[in-house]
Amino acid sequence: MDAPKSPIPAQPDESPANALSARVGARVRRARQLRGISRRVLSESSGVSPRYLAQLEAGEGNISIGLLQRIAQALDHKVEWLIGEDDPWDSDALQMAELFRHADDGVKETVMKLLRPNSGGDARADRICLIGLRGAGKSTLGAMLGAALDLPFVELTARIEQMSGMPLSEVMALFGQDGYRNLEAQALDRVISSHDRLVLAVAGGIVAEPSTYTTLLSRFHTVWLRASPTEHMDRVRAQGDERPMAGNPEAMEQLKCILASREALYGRANAQLDTSGQTPESSLKELRNLVEAQGFLD
Repeated sequence: MDAPKSPIPAQPDESPANALSARVGARVRRARQLRGISRRVLSESSGVSPRYLAQLEAGEGNISIGLLQRIAQALDHKVEWLIGEDDPWDSDALQMAELFRHADDGVKETVMKLLRPNSGGDARADRICLIGLRGAGKSTLGAMLGAALDLPFVELTARIEQMSGMPLSEVMALFGQDGYRNLEAQALDRVISSHDRLVLAVAGGIVAEPSTYTTLLSRFHTVWLRASPTEHMDRVRAQGDERPMAGNPEAMEQLKCILASREALYGRANAQLDTSGQTPESSLKELRNLVEAQGFLD
């Protein structure tokens, strides 16, 4: 009598759909861990439930493109980085970016001169751009610096509203994040083509769009205005905007996570100025000294 045959072990499901789910889950988990944020914080900033995120990171989630886009935005990632076949962290471009981040200032300047089109001083002309999170003092100091140096002061968000014919809240509601980013890039191009001399203030999230940020860095002398998380929050509330804290007890933790995740990006600016504990007048004096010391203006 023949011996009973052993059952054939079940094979893992290697379908393309399951492979994609596993890949996306692993990348979301890795991106979250690299930013040092908990699943709960990612849930609150993306609007996706912790249970759903847990399933997604385990490769078991059947997530919609819309929800994945929200998660990518909360992680300051492009959604294609999460779904593409090539691992973004193993790509040559990201390896070069990591080497660049740890290089000294002299090496960085040499590399940027080689890589930037029209990388000479004329490309930046007499354009100064203030970057940083809301509440750092970009609008206040930008207007003061422009007046002190006899340069026009422009806020890029105001130009976006002019182009679209509607307030930013309606732009976001109608066109979404991607539509806003497209308008932002167009507005920046228009400012560059129409001004050789100005002080520009931009929204804090512009650094998350690589192509637009690269244009900004190559065509402006950039200054990162820094402040402590508490001062960021207090200044926004002093402007009469209670939204950051309204019904959100984790707002401060989220703000700290955003600052941490964007620190390397903001750090690519030509110079930095910490406005914490400073009056607008004292910050302006330091900013003018910085502009002169860096030789931003002819």
